[in-house]
Amino acid sequence: MIRRFISSAYSLLMPGRRIVATAACSLALLTCFACKKQEETSKPAQPAAIKTAAVQMSAIDDVLEIPAHVTADPGRVVRVFPPAGGRLLHVEVRPGDQISRGRPVAILESSDVWQARSDFNKARAEFDRLDRTFKRSKLLFDHKVMSEREFEDSQANYSEARSELDRATARLRLLAASPDNNSNQVSLSAPITGTVLTIGATTGEISKSTDNSDAVCTIADLSTVWILGDVYEKDLASVQPGSSVEVAVSAYPGETWTGKVAQISDSVDPATRTLKLRIIMPNSGHRFRPDMFASIRVHRHKQQEMLIPSSAVLHEGGDTAVMMQTGAGKYERRLIEERPMNAQETVVIKGLNPGDQVVTEGASLLRGGGEN
Repeated sequence: MIRRFISSAYSLLMPGRRIVATAACSLALLTCFACKKQEETSKPAQPAAIKTAAVQMSAIDDVLEIPAHVTADPGRVVRVFPPAGGRLLHVEVRPGDQISRGRPVAILESSDVWQARSDFNKARAEFDRLDRTFKRSKLLFDHKVMSEREFEDSQANYSEARSELDRATARLRLLAASPDNNSNQVSLSAPITGTVLTIGATTGEISKSTDNSDAVCTIADLSTVWILGDVYEKDLASVQPGSSVEVAVSAYPGETWTGKVAQISDSVDPATRTLKLRIIMPNSGHRFRPDMFASIRVHRHKQQEMLIPSSAVLHEGGDTAVMMQTGAGKYERRLIEERPMNAQETVVIKGLNPGDQVVTEGASLLRGGGEN
């Protein structure tokens, strides 16, 4: 329509004035386009996909969470040492093996065993000789053929030989060697039924003595384990022996076990300012394994807390913030202090008030100034 108007006016003008008219029409056209552009840009922006939620006050459990780990009961852990110096002919177990009491874990060849067996054979031969002598002496003494002094000497020799045989027998028993075998090899047996945790020696290794040798293996009965936690001294009033707790293990997300505090140490670690807390847990199926990460949760009293959806929390650099709605289409960034409660909700400690509207979706679409 604008072009039609300009064309009609242009045709009616004198030829000499057409140049001026052309310029005036061009200026009018540009003015119209500029006005139209200004009208388009002055229209308000379409609202973004932003969702908000109000800060809610809710009564929640005050839960004290104590970092912990799983460990074997020290009273159910046995380290199997070689009884004498020698060479390991064969190690028959591996870490993780389930082993029964009395089952061989290694075969040891030792000159100490040979020496002990030799002493035993000598002591047994001497005892057999003096035993026969003592029996003859008693028979002669009973028939008044031997004097009392000679009988007493024979009886003393017999007692001494018996003591020496008992000593040699005990030495063989200590070395786990049988008196009826002439071999210099001994079998190291598992003293308990349990799980092999570690291996400290290999086939062919020389064990110098029982004083400085490493354990051939370590066996633990894992039917019961300890959950050891580190509780800060400031939280000690919330935990007492006998308190009911929940145990969670990192290896099994979403699962918890109920237990009771068995003991709290009497001394504070000066470096960490914590005390050791112990929970004894049955371990059917061996789901708890030594050195697993765990946590101990102590439920204290209920208290009113401010809750917001976890999706509203923004972590930017070292700051924790939310975008809060201050009016229609207006938002501002607000720094907060928070404590995560679960994947859906977060506890606000400082920075908001009940009823404040926070952005739960679309916070990234808002400008830095906070106003949309």
